Amino acid sequence: MWFILSLVSIFFWSGSDFFSKLGAPAKDKDSHLKMLMVVGLVMGAHATSQVLFQGVSFTKEILIAYLPVSFLYISSMLLGYIGLRYIELSVSSPICNTSGAVAALLSFIFLKQVLALPQLFAILLILFAIYLLSYLQKKCEETERKKMQEKVEDKYVNSFIAIFFPIFYCIIDGLGTFLDAVVLEKIPEASANVAYEYTFCTLAVCLFFYLVFVKKTKFSLPTEGPKFLGAVCETIGQFTYIFAIGANAVASAPLISSYCLFSVIWARIFLKEKLSKAQYFAVGLAVLGILILGFFEEG
Repeated sequence: MWFILSLVSIFFWSGSDFFSKLGAPAKDKDSHLKMLMVVGLVMGAHATSQVLFQGVSFTKEILIAYLPVSFLYISSMLLGYIGLRYIELSVSSPICNTSGAVAALLSFIFLKQVLALPQLFAILLILFAIYLLSYLQKKCEETERKKMQEKVEDKYVNSFIAIFFPIFYCIIDGLGTFLDAVVLEKIPEASANVAYEYTFCTLAVCLFFYLVFVKKTKFSLPTEGPKFLGAVCETIGQFTYIFAIGANAVASAPLISSYCLFSVIWARIFLKEKLSKAQYFAVGLAVLGILILGFFEEG
């Protein structure tokens, strides 16, 4: 059963990446805020169902205690959604998914956890892959600019700078994962998840009023539809992930961590993203590092 649940998580989390990218056109300067709003609303609905029908305990004290972790996770997602406006999903998703390397390093430094040689190798492999992708993005940018004979005037259009959004996502999400391990020693996991989702939902409500009444933003179903699909996929993937990990953490964790590879496949098939052979090689190194790290982290 764990294998099926793992496949479901892979399918929906890679689907979340795909629909989030689809709902993040570069011309829509508020797409990242809209995406946060939609995800927060869906998570709020899920949290309510957990409290009402699953009996998950939730208090103000838990909400406050988990707030630093929620802040880090939400901040990382914001950066990830911004980055999707300017960079290929094929590059963004593998980088974002390397946050486990950051969490492992922090645990090694501050919690004195021991890292096996394969874990150290995986971390170095991931860091090299990120550097290689950054370098290749810079070369692609220079080539494209020479062909078009344009000057780089807007830093947000520069793909070399845009790649730092998923890199910052990786760092902040990794810090959130590290802090999560510390906080969850005092808070039940289910209650912490509800606290996170309600914090996200509170932000979503604030963003709704900001976008509608302050910025006078207009919403249309064809444009915002992918965002809702991405939010639903994110929530379903998280739900099945919990049960897969509970059933067989050793095998399911590294399997599920490879979902970014499927994000690359969806981007290639449906978004027609094309990377160079060197870029695909760098993506492959990142995915390999993720798989090694995930396997030995749970082993």
